[in-house]
Amino acid sequence: MSIDAVPTGHESPTAAASGRPRVLVIGGKLKLVRKARELGLDVVHAQYPDAYDRGHWPYVDQALLLDYGDIDRLLPLARALHAAYPFQAAVSLFELGLLPAARINEALGLRGESVDTVELLLDKWRMRQQLAAKGISPMASAVGRSAQDVRDFVDRHGLPIIVKPVRESGSVGVFRVTDEAEVDTVAERYRSLDDQEWVVGDLFAADSFDEFLMEEYLDGPEVSVETLSFDGRHVIVAVTDKAEFGGGSGFVELGLSQPSRHPEETLREVRQLVTDFLDAMGLRNGPSHTEIRLTSRGPRVIESHNRIGGYGVNEMVETAYGVDMELHTLGTPLGLVEPLTASPEPRGGVALQALTPEPGRVVEVTGVDAVRADPAFVDLHVKLRPGDVVAPLTWNEDIGGYVIARGADATEAIAHSKRLAEAIHVRTEPVR
Repeated sequence: MSIDAVPTGHESPTAAASGRPRVLVIGGKLKLVRKARELGLDVVHAQYPDAYDRGHWPYVDQALLLDYGDIDRLLPLARALHAAYPFQAAVSLFELGLLPAARINEALGLRGESVDTVELLLDKWRMRQQLAAKGISPMASAVGRSAQDVRDFVDRHGLPIIVKPVRESGSVGVFRVTDEAEVDTVAERYRSLDDQEWVVGDLFAADSFDEFLMEEYLDGPEVSVETLSFDGRHVIVAVTDKAEFGGGSGFVELGLSQPSRHPEETLREVRQLVTDFLDAMGLRNGPSHTEIRLTSRGPRVIESHNRIGGYGVNEMVETAYGVDMELHTLGTPLGLVEPLTASPEPRGGVALQALTPEPGRVVEVTGVDAVRADPAFVDLHVKLRPGDVVAPLTWNEDIGGYVIARGADATEAIAHSKRLAEAIHVRTEPVR
């Protein structure tokens, strides 16, 4: 990829003379730089060239167009810009931008999460070792590279088990091994993912599938916990129920809802576990999204991220609880948004339903206008256009989009989200 430093509608000297706080936003969606501008911030935006267009221009003072995962290329540019027109922090809410942001903040002496904390959250094996050392969320796990490693793990811990990447997200490369036949083949199936065509932004590194993490299978339903932290004080903003899963791995998230419908006693255990977990990881500030299984032995941590949950989790939280976690991430460290003092009370229910059309080439997409006009409508994201090819559902990026709906409570919101998802018709035909 080429590198470009692009002035975008604002002259940098004028911006610097304004005295407004300046931030480096690494990756993410257009709405994040728009919100930064609405907060009165000057914005330097590091983004993949093919993810940046004219829509960004009104909100961005300067753009660094490159593969920002290459910190050896990004850091010198950030350092030079910071020397001329200082920014107060580097921020990212996209998985592949979290570590670059931490490294830039550390190198420039800026406020932000430590590189060690971000690494602990990104590296699931290091996270497991840290939790084991502190006696939090115990579970069997090990790193493997071969079929023999899988057999040895199964001999020690039995079936079923999970095999997944050490550093990836979005349900990519997750396998549930339930019988002896799969024990001998899962390593080869996992390593074969390296033969697929991945684009920049899909994976952390070219060697993502060289080794894998093996874990005991956790039974029970799954929730995620959305939090904001303020100088080490963790506020639980929402607990999100994950009602439906699908795809070849069985772990693609198809249905989410808030507030959680689990018993209060269970949620109390979940909140305490997440607070202890974040302390163990050393997280001090900003958002986190922690996935929990409610097992027969109590809640257990699956994984966590120092970012807001994907999909439309921020829109869900804002609808159900009136909290914009993106604004807090951008504005609270700079004194532009007041920190939360306690967990918010729900204002109603909200639910997300994924769009999962039949695989094939898209012929037409209908029903969008009717869905947007529905009283229960909150948000709609349709990724597909005529001519696009719908792939079989294997990881979260394969879904065709999602619809978010509101209701008086979570149960009503779920019913509305399913009804609106069914009203979006994506007609496909076989690919010849």
